[in-house]
Amino acid sequence: MTELENAAGAQASAPGEAHSSAGGDADGDRQPAPAPARMLNRVAPRVGRRGFLAMAGGAAASLPLVRARESVAAPRPGERDAQAPLVIARQGSFLIGGSVVTNPGTFDPIALTPDGQTIHGDHAYAQYQIPAAARRYPLVMWHGGGQFSKTWESTPDGRDGYQNIFLRRGFATYIIDQPHRGRAGRATANGTIDAVPGPGPTGEQGIFIRFRLGIWPSYFPGVQFPRDAAALDQWWRQQTPDTAPTSNDMATDPVAALFDKIGPAVLLTHSASGVLGWITATKSSNVRAVYAYEPVTQVFPEGQVPPPVDSGPLGPITGTPIPLADFQQLTKIPIEIIWGDNFPTADQAPSGYPDIEIWQGRIIMAQNFVDLINAMGGQARLVHLPDIGIFGNTHFAMSDLNNVQIANLLSDFLRRHNFDRR
Repeated sequence: MTELENAAGAQASAPGEAHSSAGGDADGDRQPAPAPARMLNRVAPRVGRRGFLAMAGGAAASLPLVRARESVAAPRPGERDAQAPLVIARQGSFLIGGSVVTNPGTFDPIALTPDGQTIHGDHAYAQYQIPAAARRYPLVMWHGGGQFSKTWESTPDGRDGYQNIFLRRGFATYIIDQPHRGRAGRATANGTIDAVPGPGPTGEQGIFIRFRLGIWPSYFPGVQFPRDAAALDQWWRQQTPDTAPTSNDMATDPVAALFDKIGPAVLLTHSASGVLGWITATKSSNVRAVYAYEPVTQVFPEGQVPPPVDSGPLGPITGTPIPLADFQQLTKIPIEIIWGDNFPTADQAPSGYPDIEIWQGRIIMAQNFVDLINAMGGQARLVHLPDIGIFGNTHFAMSDLNNVQIANLLSDFLRRHNFDRR
């Protein structure tokens, strides 16, 4: 039985100028795929032995050893530590993409009716920071569902988040709010704003379970989330609602425009922005790689979408069809997907907790996506962190207690594919 611990109460250019496209996969000098392609529908790779919550009451199972452990990245010479001052050459923000609606009629400055007036909205927001002597490829960081750019800023307990970690490592960073979220809240159509998270499985105690901190009010043993009330309060408060309905195209067109504006860059996604990241990469050739943290939905070519995967009462998990030509664009860039801990994987017994069981089908579908990318000549890899000896990560690995260790894996990916050159 698994027991739960009790909870305690380039030189980067200025925006609008293209970054140089020399180096990396951008110039056709792609590196060999880091792992051999696997056949579609095989289970997600696992390594080591790690208990996970399987059934109500905490029954645990173990993961079989199926491949050699990978080395965990260490800090690199020349990378500034967390105590060193940040040196930023330029910073700022801008809005991008979106639409303009013009009401019929002629504007009357006396009557001040809606006639002839305009509404600008449906855009994305980007905040950028560019360090001195920046590396060639910026990092664009996209939040998940019910979140905004805070995901990448300071962690709930006040440590450096990815924005600062990678600034210290010499990368220009762009943290974005997608249309109708956070600082990009203005829409051109009315919407209903609901409290997020709302009641039920996405209420605050529900997301404590869903995002794998533990089973409320208890934390998982060894979970990489701070166990203090102030951090939990901060984490809950960073949830934010949509201001209007947002289609995939409405979300992705402005982000594709961002890449067209800044030039070649690497896209980081999280959770619900995973599928949006795949779609954005089909719309802009300046997306030179995608590094995805627990993408909840995958794309597949029309006619090749795998069967739905059961994943408890909140399932099943389905894929999103896109044109074959678009999917083939994804085979031309490096892709890596990171998954955390404390949920059952492909060949494990399902969990009795619906908010835990939802992840089983998602990692299976993510592996199907990786397998098809590789079968079509691409270079994609799925990393389940317990397989490489990293345990306890939640759905928010980028802000967990070990986020520097998690960031080191991204640094290794960037180095392997020559995205860390200056």
